[in-house]
Amino acid sequence: MLDILYLGLYKLFGFLLWILPSRFIRNFMKGLAWFAYTVASKYRHIIGHNLDLAFKPHLEKQVKKEIGIHAFMNLIDTVFGIIRRDGMHKDEVLQNVSFEGGEIIEKYQREEKKFILVTGHYGNWELLSQSIAIKFNLTLVGVGRKLDSDLMDKVLKENRERFNVEMVYKKGAIKGCIEAINKGKTIGILTDQAIRKNQSVDVEFFGVQATHTPLASILSRKFELDLLPAFISTKDYINYTVKIYDPIKTIKTNKQEEDLAILTQSQSDIMEKVIKEDPKQWFWMHRRWK
Repeated sequence: MLDILYLGLYKLFGFLLWILPSRFIRNFMKGLAWFAYTVASKYRHIIGHNLDLAFKPHLEKQVKKEIGIHAFMNLIDTVFGIIRRDGMHKDEVLQNVSFEGGEIIEKYQREEKKFILVTGHYGNWELLSQSIAIKFNLTLVGVGRKLDSDLMDKVLKENRERFNVEMVYKKGAIKGCIEAINKGKTIGILTDQAIRKNQSVDVEFFGVQATHTPLASILSRKFELDLLPAFISTKDYINYTVKIYDPIKTIKTNKQEEDLAILTQSQSDIMEKVIKEDPKQWFWMHRRWK
């Protein structure tokens, strides 16, 4: 019964996002983000705590509030974007997306070299994966959690696959990624969530120790694939910029743990650099440091 309710709400929001003026939708998103930040005291506390850990001296209260509201705004924009793009043609997805550093991916393609994309919960991360997959004609395989609703998980899966994006679930992720690489597909990994100590590598993130997934590093070392950092940002929630950064070159010596530590720290470093460029784009609600 809940599945039907979820699907009904999904279709209703899809209809409203289709008929309502874009300016109204953006204003509604801003209001919803402000409301979420105001009433969600638990997440407001997490955001403030994370910002205090990341920035020293500490940011002013008003600046932290502005960043926090934008964090909710990005989440809403990501969710609304998934619904809005259901039924779009591929070329429509790219209409308001520009690319910087696309020649880096094109060079790898010309040389017929595979790579792994690494990113984070920054900007509209769902649009990032779909736009890169369409722009560069890739089959991009991401790693994520299965939704509690089987029906909605199926809807989201079909939505993504229309734009050349597939998913493997976190349980059995390494096996799924290996199979995808062997089939010539490109792996894309969100690297910025805190994970269990026994499944992680310790890194320095904004000068504070944090746990970091080693999945991208393990695959990079095993298959000798470079890591390409890619992030998406927006100033107005109309136009988006995808930026591809210089590759993190793979390492494979006889010291496996050191190799993984270097590769993983490099991912943390680029994530920190990107966040510092525009802190409003990142998802500060994660318990990134524990």
